[in-house]
Amino acid sequence: PPLQNDDLDLEAAVANARPQLVEFLSHRPEWLLTTSRCFLPGVAMDGLDGITNRKERVSVLLDLLEAAGPATWKQFAQHLCMECDLPLDLEILLMSSAGEGNLSQKPEACTDGSAWSSVPKGFSRRRHRSSSVSDRDAKQQRLDSAEKYRRLLIDSICQRYGSTRAAGAAAQQQTQQTQPLAFKRAFVNLVIRQSKASRLKERTDRPRGDAAGASEPEECVGTAVKVSDLFCNVIASGMTKVIFLVGKPGTGKTMLMHRICQKWAEGVLPQFLFTFLFEFRQLNLLKRKLTLKELLFDLFLQPEDSPDEVFQYLLENAWRTLIIFDGLDEFAANMDVSSSSKGDPTLTSRMSISQLFANLCHGKLLPGCTVLVTSRPKRLPDFLLNTVDLLGEIWGFDHEKVEEYVSHYFNQHSFKEQAIAHLKNNTKLLSMCQIPALCYVVCICLEYLLLKHQMSVELPQTMTQFYIRMLLIFINKQQGERVHDEVTQLNCNKNAIWGLCDLALKSLEDKKLVFYVGDIPEHVKEFASLHGLLTVFEVKTSGTHPETGYAFVHLSLQEFFAAVCLMISNRVDKNYLKKKFSLKSRWTLKNVTKTEFIENFHIFLSGLSSKECRTFLMLLAEQDEAWVQDKQDAILQSLKKLAATHLTGPKVIELCHCTFETQDLKVAQHIGRLLNFKYEFKNFRLTPLDMSALVFVINSGQDLTYLDFVGCLMDIDCLEVLAGCKTIEHLSFRSRRCGDDFAAALSKSLQGMECLKKLELTGGSITAEGMTDLVQALSQCLQLEEINLQDNRIRDPDVKRVMDLFSRMEKLKKIDLSNNDLSSTAVFLLAKEVIACQNATELRVRKDTVIIYFSGSAGKVSRSLDLGWEENTDHAIPTRHVKLCLQDRSLSPQHAKEVVAILQSCPCLSEVDLSQNCLSVNGICSLLKSVNTCQKMVEVQVSLCRETAVLRFTEDREFASHPPRKDPVFSTDGQQHGEENQTPTASKKIRLTDGHFQACDLEKLCAVLKECSSISELDLSHNFLGDEGLLQLFQFLTNLKMLRSLKFNDNQISLNSVFFLAQSLCTLEHIKTMNIRARSTIRWRSSFLAHPKHIANGQCFRYEALGHEGSVATLWSWEIFCFVCFSLRDCRLGPEDVTRLCQILVQCPQLTEIDLCGNSLSDQSIERLLSFLPYFHHLTLLSIRNNAFSSRCTVLLVNSINLCERIRTVEVRVTGCAIGQGQVDELCSVLARRGWPAEVDLSRNQLGDEGLRCLLDHLHQVPITCSLNLSHNRISQDGVLQLINAFATSGNTTEVQVSLCSKATLIIKLTSRDDTRKILRLAKCNFQPEHLEKLWLLLEKCTGLTEYISSNNNVTVQAAGRLFCSLRKNLGPLKISIEEPWVYTESVMNLLDLAVQAYGNVTEIVICKDKTLFQLGVKFPHCLEKVESVVSRLNLYKPEIKHARFYQRVHEKCAQLQELRWSHVELHNVEAEMLVKILLPLPELKKFVLTSSSIKPTEIDALITGFQNCQAIEDLNLGYMELSSAVIPTLVLGLNEMPSLKRLILNHNSIGNDGCSRLAEALRNMHYVEEINLSHNKIGDPGLINLAAVLPAMQNLKRIDLSGNSPSPAGGEKLMEALAYCKCIEELLLSRNGFGDKTAVKLALCLPHMTNLRTLHLQNNNIGPAGGMELTTALVACGLLEEISLSENDLGEGSIRALSEGLPCFQHLRRIDLKLCGITDDASKSLSRSFRQCPSIEEIILSWNALGDGGAQELASALPEMEKLKMLDLEKNRIGACGATKLAEELARCPEIQSIRLWDNPVPEGLAQNLTSQDPRLSFSFY
Repeated sequence: PPLQNDDLDLEAAVANARPQLVEFLSHRPEWLLTTSRCFLPGVAMDGLDGITNRKERVSVLLDLLEAAGPATWKQFAQHLCMECDLPLDLEILLMSSAGEGNLSQKPEACTDGSAWSSVPKGFSRRRHRSSSVSDRDAKQQRLDSAEKYRRLLIDSICQRYGSTRAAGAAAQQQTQQTQPLAFKRAFVNLVIRQSKASRLKERTDRPRGDAAGASEPEECVGTAVKVSDLFCNVIASGMTKVIFLVGKPGTGKTMLMHRICQKWAEGVLPQFLFTFLFEFRQLNLLKRKLTLKELLFDLFLQPEDSPDEVFQYLLENAWRTLIIFDGLDEFAANMDVSSSSKGDPTLTSRMSISQLFANLCHGKLLPGCTVLVTSRPKRLPDFLLNTVDLLGEIWGFDHEKVEEYVSHYFNQHSFKEQAIAHLKNNTKLLSMCQIPALCYVVCICLEYLLLKHQMSVELPQTMTQFYIRMLLIFINKQQGERVHDEVTQLNCNKNAIWGLCDLALKSLEDKKLVFYVGDIPEHVKEFASLHGLLTVFEVKTSGTHPETGYAFVHLSLQEFFAAVCLMISNRVDKNYLKKKFSLKSRWTLKNVTKTEFIENFHIFLSGLSSKECRTFLMLLAEQDEAWVQDKQDAILQSLKKLAATHLTGPKVIELCHCTFETQDLKVAQHIGRLLNFKYEFKNFRLTPLDMSALVFVINSGQDLTYLDFVGCLMDIDCLEVLAGCKTIEHLSFRSRRCGDDFAAALSKSLQGMECLKKLELTGGSITAEGMTDLVQALSQCLQLEEINLQDNRIRDPDVKRVMDLFSRMEKLKKIDLSNNDLSSTAVFLLAKEVIACQNATELRVRKDTVIIYFSGSAGKVSRSLDLGWEENTDHAIPTRHVKLCLQDRSLSPQHAKEVVAILQSCPCLSEVDLSQNCLSVNGICSLLKSVNTCQKMVEVQVSLCRETAVLRFTEDREFASHPPRKDPVFSTDGQQHGEENQTPTASKKIRLTDGHFQACDLEKLCAVLKECSSISELDLSHNFLGDEGLLQLFQFLTNLKMLRSLKFNDNQISLNSVFFLAQSLCTLEHIKTMNIRARSTIRWRSSFLAHPKHIANGQCFRYEALGHEGSVATLWSWEIFCFVCFSLRDCRLGPEDVTRLCQILVQCPQLTEIDLCGNSLSDQSIERLLSFLPYFHHLTLLSIRNNAFSSRCTVLLVNSINLCERIRTVEVRVTGCAIGQGQVDELCSVLARRGWPAEVDLSRNQLGDEGLRCLLDHLHQVPITCSLNLSHNRISQDGVLQLINAFATSGNTTEVQVSLCSKATLIIKLTSRDDTRKILRLAKCNFQPEHLEKLWLLLEKCTGLTEYISSNNNVTVQAAGRLFCSLRKNLGPLKISIEEPWVYTESVMNLLDLAVQAYGNVTEIVICKDKTLFQLGVKFPHCLEKVESVVSRLNLYKPEIKHARFYQRVHEKCAQLQELRWSHVELHNVEAEMLVKILLPLPELKKFVLTSSSIKPTEIDALITGFQNCQAIEDLNLGYMELSSAVIPTLVLGLNEMPSLKRLILNHNSIGNDGCSRLAEALRNMHYVEEINLSHNKIGDPGLINLAAVLPAMQNLKRIDLSGNSPSPAGGEKLMEALAYCKCIEELLLSRNGFGDKTAVKLALCLPHMTNLRTLHLQNNNIGPAGGMELTTALVACGLLEEISLSENDLGEGSIRALSEGLPCFQHLRRIDLKLCGITDDASKSLSRSFRQCPSIEEIILSWNALGDGGAQELASALPEMEKLKMLDLEKNRIGACGATKLAEELARCPEIQSIRLWDNPVPEGLAQNLTSQDPRLSFSFY
């Protein structure tokens, strides 16, 4: 059949001529009107007078002429051509439309062509209005020459590409006897798809303002394109049109180009007058430069005469010229276009082929022509990216086309139907036949077998086997019936085959695809031509006589013979074979490969390595089976190694093709195991043949598989192939091309996927029609757990169908319907369906996010791995609970009523979240009314400013998300007081905060609240209600008998209202606790009231007084009583205010606690407060913090502890109170009366040396353990020596720490005499020689010293020796640490010499040159060893004579050495010998550390060997030593001799996969190992998987660090599965590994088994929202976590919110790092609220995120409640002036915080400097 839809009718011809015709006639409107009246006599034309535009009038007249019928139009066109001197191209178009003549030479060609000729006869017709005789003659000559040349072109093309050549898409030329006649004339249309990069030129040229609309819709990508569509827009625009068609090998590109030329010659493409076809493989033969004229005439067809006239005609009619370039990928030269871009070439310019090609594409030559280019996909020159107008891809055949092709092929055979049925029943063969070239080969083999009358036809399985079979069939057909034996056939033609193989390989290596007669041996040429393996054609390299050229009929056939050559040649060894084997070059990192024409070479090499091909190779190679198998094994080993590398999606497919060709199941299993979880395919086309290869590899193994297709173009037929994959666990498609047809096809395939648990169809175009098929299929997949259908076109009516069917799936856990434009009505319908569905647990809606959660099978709530552990399975079936989250849906009042109806009718609700819905006061009142009607409702939380609205209900304990918190007695703002032991049955909480309610609003709320009699807690904070609102509230407060907590924060109440609240503590019996916090004198922050609690074991009375820098005095007394508490913070109270307050409080007889922190109390106020102490009979705690106390007031406060006999324990911190020498005696006397407290803080006072001396005189009177902080008290070196003297002589002083630098630290610790520790720490004391001499004398008196640490005290090497001498009288073990600059410069031998000068046995030697640290451990008394025994032992090592005495001394002193720790040292031969021969063999050495040190390779080998003598080693650290995998075998021998090894540290080396695997074998038997550190060692999947295999047996493992390696998710998942068995694991450090979401999900499943986990580092692991959500949700199982790092992962907002919900579970959390996690301002607010409930948090890192002022303000409000916080990092966010100011304000109230970092935030520079000057802890600098 002809090309589809290529017929030209009259309308098309007129349409082509119309634009030019209108333009031409618009200049002759009167002539046209007169002529039209002649041709249209009966048509009225009066209406034309109203048309003023000339072109419009012309267009209307032409419409009338065309509407009059074909006959009238033809007459008009002929008349126009005769009367007017038209442009030549327009005249041709008009005559074509008039239908004058047909230029096709062969009448039979018209049967499938157009009835209209593309060029009229009568070029010689004379016109009446020619300008001159000479012009007419020139024009006539040009027309005649052009017409003659056009007829010559048609004859030539018909001869080249007409019916005399073999038709069929495969392009193989066979003898006339091998093909049926009907098949020769058949052509099956190919499938052509529009590709992604189409319309590149259009998008590039579009203005910037249209950029948003410039992107091509994804639905258009991959749409079918007909051949006629390629040329549909050919007009005389002067712009060159470039069409680029790509196609994989064998898809019929060349045959299609021949077909286009043939159909043009038959008149089917009349828009083109001339067509030229050039093949790049022939253009490769040109060595000279050409002009455009030479290219067209010399290389294609020379005109018979007048070439200049013809060429001029071509130039004038360029837009009607088609130039085809076939096989761009076969062009051997570089596509050099540098010279073509320098300027416009002339017609006489000579250029290279690449320059000619580029200039034609750019329109610099023959502008306006159409250029059609074909290529394999791997090659698209850069200059074409902005030139291509249409980019398409030739897909080959689909199933229908395959059947059509086979039907044509077997048309004259009786077994046609049998052949078709055979292919249709074999999925693999059918997929293979979608490549036309392979389809042709399959048909040849199938025909041969069926002709042999074989009833059971067994076709080959792979492409390689088909090519072998095809070769044998060709040989057999020529031999006829003479030879039937395959061996005989090959032997007879062996030499010719050998020659053909050599020719194929050599030509590929030389980038040569066309051969001349002299290139091919005669016997090879005869054999190849006879069997149709070579094609013959004319080669033109100039205008002279053409030569005969030869080429393989297809490049794939050439690759096949080249691959055979490598496998049978004796000259090719295994190494060369491995070197030649690689995957497609377009996906490697190399830009230039050894040969650019290899596309299937690796496929054929893999296929030839199969067992089925072994006999064929043995016969050709004349070798035995072992020789051939050896080569085959080399290919198989290369395949296995490739599977262990990082592969892109296309390379994975190529590897699967290679694996399929081998047909080796063991190889496939090995490769499949390594490739598992690597199946991520993005943005490339997949064919059914690709899918067949992929399924073969997946099915060969048993591992469950995750397949992810993102933006991949694929046929529907691919899904049919995918149905055969039985081990898919997770299947994902993300593409807008996934529409209803795709969903219907997928639905048929799903039922065969028995292991499928998660299905994702996102970003598609699925509508109700597709949903019907999909839902029905999914409802039968009962094993499915998760379905993701987000971002499709699901509409409201589909919602109920979804829920009806999905509710039947017992194991279903989650459905995602986000981004489907569901209306609020549909959302409420979903809500009702979720409530009705018994296994639904949650509906989460946030704007366009719609997710439904289900309980899953067997009522399991928590997720975990099935590890075979015995666990308690006797669980009661929990009560069902449903959570509804309907956020940001702009709910109307009607929707609010529906919510209330749901609340009243559903008893199973646990939470309803209506946040971000802009609720009004009336809407809030509607929700509050449900408090009384919904008995299970326990909490209503509404904030208008924050747009939150949450309702919570009672739920069973099994469903409680977090354990109850134990709050402090005086909780900070927003926390309750001591409720951990009570759960009131009818307790209800209402929180209406940040509403900015007006008086009228409060009236409405009060009317509703009055009826809520069961309220236990009411929070109206941050509403600015003022005194009036407070009074209005208290009018109905007495009616709320259940109320025990009232919060009235930040409501602008006055001091009088504060007194009123204090009075209510006495008058309202049910209110027992009050907490008031104010920010100024008139704005009050908080008011907190609660019921009393009983303490079973009594209560401690604590009295605290804090100075402005943190001084505290605390007094404790024990009594059994209930709490009545009053707290007033952060306000200014004068003496009269204190008096009035105390007068009110004494009226409350049960008052037990008073907190007056941060109230700026004066001395007089303190004195009045203390005067009331005796009247508070039940007071157990008085706390005063953050006040500026004078020295007099300090003594007064301390002395007040004697006023109350009930005080039992005192804690005193009096800092910054100007206490000097005069107050020391008085203070000590006061403390001595009732006993010294456990802690006394006198820092930042003015003691001086004399004050210190006075204080030291009292220390001997302290009988208990006590800590004194005397920092920042102006102590000098002489004072330090006084202190050391007291330390040496005092029996109760255990530790002294002194530093005279800017820190000015001085701490003294006293204890009972039973404590044997005695530690002296001296740092930066700037001692002079005279001070050091005094120090040595003092140390001689200190005989019980256990540790001496000296850092930068001007101690020289000689002074260090003097220090060792002064410590000679010590009685017990002693550790000496010296940190001085000379440690860095001294050699190891000198430092060892210094070490042996110490008295006693050396047990520890530490040399850390990076820290300038030298440390010794010494043990007394010293027992001398006999010199003779030492010398005899030394003789074994034979040291040099000059070192013998020193070696002897070292060995003697270090006989009991237990720890050797060296860092950043340089080991020369002598030092290395000392280490290996003397120190390492010491019998008690337990810890050896050598890191970041320099040592020669030979010495490192000796060192590693020396470990075989270290049997007592427990701790081995060789980090940063540049160890390679080569030393690991020797190291393993040493590890095998260390049965007690507990810690193995080998970080920052290069041990790689092989080294890690060997270490894993050594670790298999080391059951005591507690720590493994292999970070930054270039370990990939093989090493990691081997390590994971031994981890389950290491039950003592506590810490593992594998950061900075190079595994894939496959290795990561294996590791996680193994770690789940390590029950004792405490630290898991896996940063910078790129594990991805799948590993994170696997870790989430393992976390419930890691109950001892304390540190988790997952920094920079490519964890996205999917993995982040699972991980953060699962973290709550690890309640002991102290440190979490998830930085540099794009977690997504959902993950951050899930983390926020779990943070209150981490009561021990000290550090959290969320740097660069994409945290938005909104998400940070939920984090801030959760940080308040982390009592141990010390460091928070939120840098490089998107926090704004809102998030900063929320975080600032939480700072006072994080009492242990030391550092907050907010660098590189979006915090402005408001946020920074708020942080500074709150920081002033947080003395514990050391730093808040705000570098690179948009804070004005002046404000930043001002804030830093106020508080230096607020840092805006980079450093």
